[in-house]
Amino acid sequence: MVRIGLLSDTHMWWDDKYEYYFRECDEIWHAGDIGSVEVADRLAAIKPLRAVYGNIDGQQIRRMFPKDQRFTLEGADVWITHIGGYPGKYAPEVMPEIFQNPPKLFVCGHSHILKVKFDPKLNLLHINPGAAGKYGFHVQRTLVRFTIDNGEFKDLEVIELGRKG
Repeated sequence: MVRIGLLSDTHMWWDDKYEYYFRECDEIWHAGDIGSVEVADRLAAIKPLRAVYGNIDGQQIRRMFPKDQRFTLEGADVWITHIGGYPGKYAPEVMPEIFQNPPKLFVCGHSHILKVKFDPKLNLLHINPGAAGKYGFHVQRTLVRFTIDNGEFKDLEVIELGRKG
């Protein structure tokens, strides 16, 4: 069993609440638009960090993290990318791979829209944790925590960090 702390779209913003909510997690995942090496380093100082770069991330972040991460953890095939779309409207960047070889968990960011949705056609869980930073059109800053236990996803929590203003 492994506890995951998930966030996206920090856009260089640091909030001490990240540390508070992720200290009980085993890993932190960032779904892109990190914005700065400092944010990545501070997250990695809390717990092991898996991250992907996003469209606003510069060369330093792109050298540190890949565009996509695909791995197996606790019996679950996981794919993390920044621009991925969502069930019924996947981004061209992830097709046809997502249809030919769907993961069990598909994580992305980019839209700043919190969305947790099961795709029955592909038998996968999609999670976009929304935006944890202050840049963008979203109103509420959010992150997600959940557990992976023997290939199953459990105890999913949506955490509101506060209004971005």
